[in-house]
Amino acid sequence: MTALAHALSFDPAVIPDEVRLDARREALMVTWADGRRARFPADTLRLACRCAWCTRARVEGRMPDAFPGIALTGVAMVADYALNLSFSDGHERGIYPFSYLLALAGEPAEHTP
Repeated sequence: MTALAHALSFDPAVIPDEVRLDARREALMVTWADGRRARFPADTLRLACRCAWCTRARVEGRMPDAFPGIALTGVAMVADYALNLSFSDGHERGIYPFSYLLALAGEPAEHTP
């Protein structure tokens, strides 16, 4: 396998079976094939954004500590490996790879039985 092919290969185990917003758009609900489920509050996802703008804001100390009242306004697939999330503050640059969401779900506060 070439380096490029290896870099582009994705683990099918991280691809969720279901992705949906809760009724009030306050959280993203994700279910994986192995039965794991996670509820990601919009505030948590907004804080976890790794786009260039948010990364720079963190480095420069400009990233807020919280986004109270923020809602998810959109969810779009990015190829077969990630979600692009949009938020009520107008931010829509965040790409959340499924492997990143799975890692976030591993944090006790985010995992639901």
